[in-house]
Amino acid sequence: MINYNPKDWFTFIFRFSRADTFRRLLPLMLAVSVYAGGIAYLEMNYVSKETSKHLSNVGMMHSVLGFVISLLLVFRTNTAYDRWWEGRKIWGGITNSSRNLAIKLQAMLTDEADKKYFRLMIPSFAFGLKTMLRENEDFHELDPVLDLKKEKHLANQIAASLYARANKLHSDNKISAVQFLALNEELKALTEYCGACERIKNTPIPFTYSVFIKKFIFFYVMTLPFGWSFSLGYYIIPVVLLILYALASLELIAEEIENPFGRDANDLPIDQICHNIRKHVGEILT
Repeated sequence: MINYNPKDWFTFIFRFSRADTFRRLLPLMLAVSVYAGGIAYLEMNYVSKETSKHLSNVGMMHSVLGFVISLLLVFRTNTAYDRWWEGRKIWGGITNSSRNLAIKLQAMLTDEADKKYFRLMIPSFAFGLKTMLRENEDFHELDPVLDLKKEKHLANQIAASLYARANKLHSDNKISAVQFLALNEELKALTEYCGACERIKNTPIPFTYSVFIKKFIFFYVMTLPFGWSFSLGYYIIPVVLLILYALASLELIAEEIENPFGRDANDLPIDQICHNIRKHVGEILT
């Protein structure tokens, strides 16, 4: 995730980061500029006046379609941002539940071996969930402690181990039934947050909807030179580029943030959150 100063306008305007949509769209913009220039040249030099009158009316279509496409893109970006923000709230809940579980265990436990176990296992749940959401990461947090099966649900294995240890504490009369129920609420919350993350990750925006918006933008931009070349001349090139940049950038932004658990520049800072959970749980249970 990129940390920035929202008040620094000058930096935003003149700096192009790796995540900037301008850099990603530059090849397409160059191709479209050549295309728009070619259409303008053909229409101004080879199209008759009678035909040009009919083609100039194409601009009326763009006025109507521009309103429609703006509504679609607003819905698209809002939907993607809702997924991003929900993901952030879920990981905030994981952080709070991990702290609450550690605070309760610190007050209940007297055996240092039990504290050490939970000091390792509670943060490992967050790291294990992060590994599952990203799919391409290895998990070595508990290799010496717990025999985890890579082909099985990693977060569930860690949650089951946490619950089994809490149940053993109750069976050994180290905690009371009321205390066990208090721990159970926090452990239950962790698994619910895990399911919420999987719901976001495994339920992308419907394929047909995403493809339709891309096709709509493409055909809208590619037909712009036909109706505007007679009134704008070769100035149609920067106009088409500006419209393409605005519309395609919104779609690219939505694509990037709709899955907030990856490693893109604007995804959630899950690594930092996991390390903060480890730090805070370690401080509480020490």
